[in-house]
Amino acid sequence: MRILSIETSCDETAAAVTEGRKVLSSSVYSQILLHKKWGGVVPSIAKKAHQERIDLVIKDAISKSAKNFMGPVKSFLSVSARHGNHDLRAVGNPSSLATHKILSYLFNEIDYIAVTYGPGLAIALEVGIDKAKELAKKYNKKIIPVNHMEGHIYASFAQNSAGSPKRPFKFPYLALLVSGGHTEIVLWEDYLKFKVLGETVDDAAGEALDKAAKLLGLGYPGGPVIERLAKSVENKDFFKFPRPMRRSNDLNYSFSGLKTSLYYLSKDSNSNFITKNLEKLASSFQEAVFDSIVIKLKKAIEQTGVKNIVVGGGVVANKRLRNLLRGLVKEFKGDVIFPPQKYLCTDNAAMIGVAAHFKAEAGILVKDLKNFERQPRLSF
Repeated sequence: MRILSIETSCDETAAAVTEGRKVLSSSVYSQILLHKKWGGVVPSIAKKAHQERIDLVIKDAISKSAKNFMGPVKSFLSVSARHGNHDLRAVGNPSSLATHKILSYLFNEIDYIAVTYGPGLAIALEVGIDKAKELAKKYNKKIIPVNHMEGHIYASFAQNSAGSPKRPFKFPYLALLVSGGHTEIVLWEDYLKFKVLGETVDDAAGEALDKAAKLLGLGYPGGPVIERLAKSVENKDFFKFPRPMRRSNDLNYSFSGLKTSLYYLSKDSNSNFITKNLEKLASSFQEAVFDSIVIKLKKAIEQTGVKNIVVGGGVVANKRLRNLLRGLVKEFKGDVIFPPQKYLCTDNAAMIGVAAHFKAEAGILVKDLKNFERQPRLSF
């Protein structure tokens, strides 16, 4: 089962071709430079960038995956190449006759189109959904609707085109999702059975790190910069910021208070305070965020008895967080599974395609194309 997947939930325009858990190709256009000067994602800019890039990203993903296709498509490409006018490189030129002919042949090898329909920025999601509808009509394909957060969970089980890594599913898992827009603990009981156990009541962890970076004058995105500064002082906790909700019995998170603590500490100090203590402030703030994550995840393990953890989301690329999570599961003699490649942590379409495979097997398809719409506040 080959799936073309599309992801436009926030500030990455992405497409991929997958076969089961195998990622045959992945193409991502990042908008970070477009949003950098604004200190965060601007929805209207994101929508325009998606519209400008989505066709090229899809064509790039399709053309990269072609080397994995067999049968009539491979024969067509071989014959065309000998004639010198239907080279795969021409797919990058939207106006070429080769583009249209090759894409039509390649789409014969695609069984379904998957698309993220939520959660995310409404006007960004709309671009991907509209494109999926357009392609579904043009090539007579069914659409698989995918929850963006399902994709992040399945990212840890994605494989390369050779089928590695070979990770069997061993349900149940606790899925920890940590990104710029979400921080959740989800009980993953079976392929399509999810239950949210806890989530942030305000800012997400990645959002808190970005806001802290802005207060410290580090720019956007802030997470990677904070990680580098924290590492330079060995990830020590100098200022002992609070761990919000640590004593609550639920599994919810809160991070907005941490930003407030950093703000008042900086405001009430002398003008050179931030400059003199930049690395220490970054390290202390990061420790507070990650310690809060671990505290609640530990409670989730104790409450559910589930010791195996699956982790997804952009913040998971942080090595300090990974080490803390490894230490936690070691305490319980469990296992923690991370996405096998760094790009699978951030938003991408490959993870959407992997999740879509299991939804298609269960017959979860869009039945009414006309009324299939974005759901920006979609939950499990």
